[in-house]
Amino acid sequence: MPSNVCTKLDKMSRLDRRDLTPSRALLSPQVAAARTFFLDLASGRRRGRSLTLAMGGWERCRSDYALVRRRFPYFVIEYVVAGRGWVILDGVRRSVGPGEVFAYGPATAVELHCVAEQPLEKYFFALTGSGVAARLQRCGVAVGASRSLVVSPEAMGVAEEVVRAAVPGGPMALRLAEALLEVWLLRLEESATRRLGVASDPVHAAFLRSKALIDARAEVLGSLAEMASLVKVEPSTLGRWFRTYQGTSPYQYLLRRKMNLAAEFLLASDGLVKEAAARVGFSDPDHFSRVFRAVHGVPPRRLRVGRAEERSGGLVT
Repeated sequence: MPSNVCTKLDKMSRLDRRDLTPSRALLSPQVAAARTFFLDLASGRRRGRSLTLAMGGWERCRSDYALVRRRFPYFVIEYVVAGRGWVILDGVRRSVGPGEVFAYGPATAVELHCVAEQPLEKYFFALTGSGVAARLQRCGVAVGASRSLVVSPEAMGVAEEVVRAAVPGGPMALRLAEALLEVWLLRLEESATRRLGVASDPVHAAFLRSKALIDARAEVLGSLAEMASLVKVEPSTLGRWFRTYQGTSPYQYLLRRKMNLAAEFLLASDGLVKEAAARVGFSDPDHFSRVFRAVHGVPPRRLRVGRAEERSGGLVT
């Protein structure tokens, strides 16, 4: 990075960090729901580190969400998992949707807006350190640029684990969250490494895009016909793709994705089994319970019992 740019970044970081607090300027108020953490805002205390996680979280944006920044004291990487919108990075506009990853730094002019009918849901991580720009470059997301990523359940799961580790705070939160963030960055790097191979196989690339769309809408999809309609291919074509590249049928893949989402809900909340069933499109809780047990090997109520024992201090066996 040119020395004049580095000087500019350092100067802006020192200027802005004095006035930015967790309650002012760091976050947009135009969100419907959020889980945010603040770990090391005064990151100067850890000089010499190549990468430090300062803050981050998960947000479900409102339809009027409009982020406009001309300067910011951190490097930020954002990961869209649902909804539609557009980002403008140093004057270059690009549409964003599920699977889009983009990054910006203290010197990047950035705007982010939602399509009103499809508000964005996203993870974001604010980073500092001497090696951040190079680390993001290795992940295929240069500062001031964006790219599409296959939104796999694994990648989303790791991003969620970063937030879960960091939100409670405490002496271990920063170490846990940064270790999990490194896993997530390695997922991005792996995806960037695979892109050349995917580009040479247009059918595989089409399958990955289709799977990403299904992952993002798994809660509301209910049949092979609905999946095929969503990705705009014939049901027989979608079935052939999944058998070739996933080793299962589209419907079996969808059921497992639904049961994973249901398990996450039950583990992360005090919700009832019938609420978990409804969230993933099952009107009959008994049918849902049978499918859940077939996929996970335990009935859904077992997860609720485990949470109750955890809250009471008991051991889950």
